[in-house]
Amino acid sequence: MELRHLQHFVAVAEDQHFTRAAERLLVSQSGLSASIRALERELQTPLFVRTTRRVTLTPAGRALLGEAERILAQVRSAHEAVAAVQGVLRGMLALGSEQCIAGVHVAGLLAAFRGRHPDVEICLRQAGSGALAEEVAAGRLDLAFTVRTAGEDTDQLRAVPLTSEPMTLLCHPSHRLAQAGSAVTLGELGGEVFVDFHPDWGPRRTTDAAFADAGVRRKVALEVNDVHSLLDMVDENLGIAVVPRHFRHKRESLTALSVKDTDEIVYETVALLPPAQATSPAARALMALLETESG
Repeated sequence: MELRHLQHFVAVAEDQHFTRAAERLLVSQSGLSASIRALERELQTPLFVRTTRRVTLTPAGRALLGEAERILAQVRSAHEAVAAVQGVLRGMLALGSEQCIAGVHVAGLLAAFRGRHPDVEICLRQAGSGALAEEVAAGRLDLAFTVRTAGEDTDQLRAVPLTSEPMTLLCHPSHRLAQAGSAVTLGELGGEVFVDFHPDWGPRRTTDAAFADAGVRRKVALEVNDVHSLLDMVDENLGIAVVPRHFRHKRESLTALSVKDTDEIVYETVALLPPAQATSPAARALMALLETESG
């Protein structure tokens, strides 16, 4: 099994199209097709279902994809490790992050990293914590800044703590809760209309867990995928939101209340990385820079 066969296989799986994959790889379509057929012959099974418009993975292809991505990531890490020993950091830093993550200023950190390591190509993917954890475990990302959730610190992932903070209730100043004092309990919020993120985003995961632990059902009527839309909805008195405390400073017009029964339930952000021996030189350099700037 040749590395180029795996590279070609992953490209076709990503593009779901032979022509587009061939153009991206700068190879002929016939050569790409021959490469995939050679891989299928070696594995003695079809890897794609081919139609006139696109190709999709067979069950065998889906099983191979994760392994192929991990192998290619390890090969890339090996090349980068050798370059690092020679005193040159190059290659690619593939980074994931949730939006408005606490404990790290992602844009500033990447700018500082680029200033120190101009030969490293930086690629950033923004997504929810669950998806990012899967990307790091599969080797598609070198590291990710996410919210701590259950199931981390496995043989494929390790979590380095960044910071933690309590959750806060945000509501419109005319909302009845704004007149209730400086704090509320989750039990008082059961009948309210909520604005929240997609279930894979870290703040939503933290809030869902808090309500589930308290045995309180809630209705998320307005689901958004960015912080500004959430704040806009609350600012128009369309619902309330339970969010990390640092969100309150993004919209001073809203009323912020403490949530009394979340003292033990915190919003904790972490850097997710593969095991130490599989961490790329670029990821190690970024974490060292983060530690220096935090210190």
